[in-house]
Amino acid sequence: MTTDAAADGLRARISRQSEDALGKLAQELLESPFVSTALSRAFDAREKAAQAQEVAMGALNLPSAGDLERLTRRVRSVSQRLEGVEDALDRVDERVGAVSGTGALQERLAAIEGQLTAFAGQLSELAAQLAQPAPAAEVAPSAAARPDAEAELVASVFDTPDFGGAEVRVAPRAGRSTRARAAAARKRAASRRRA
Repeated sequence: MTTDAAADGLRARISRQSEDALGKLAQELLESPFVSTALSRAFDAREKAAQAQEVAMGALNLPSAGDLERLTRRVRSVSQRLEGVEDALDRVDERVGAVSGTGALQERLAAIEGQLTAFAGQLSELAAQLAQPAPAAEVAPSAAARPDAEAELVASVFDTPDFGGAEVRVAPRAGRSTRARAAAARKRAASRRRA
């Protein structure tokens, strides 16, 4: 046991002494002007050789190690930018997917607008018919003489699932001709057939 301890102590002492000696040697070498001059000349020669290699490779139209390194950095940069663009496109795609649910709403609104336009056209036709003066020979008897003078004339029925239903009623004028009534009746029948 004592021999092992003595051997370990001797080994530790030798390693400490060798580390100290190597440290002193390195210190002396670095402080030596001859060694430092030789090291700086070696580094300068290495740099000049690298520059000469780049010039020679450029003359042969071949990429140098520096060119390849710059190209690698640029490819990495472009790759990172493309990843950013892909992420942005994914976010835009998600937003478009969320907004596409409004497409059905747009179609429904367009259908309602078309129906309202048709209704406005029917109302304007009815107003034009009511505004036409009746010929004097075909004037109906006075409203007081007719039993249905108070009855209403149904101009149009516009029934949609969105609005429930709407009717426009127009009270008949006292002097309306039978031709105007017949035209109104035909229009009512046509609108009922369409509905």
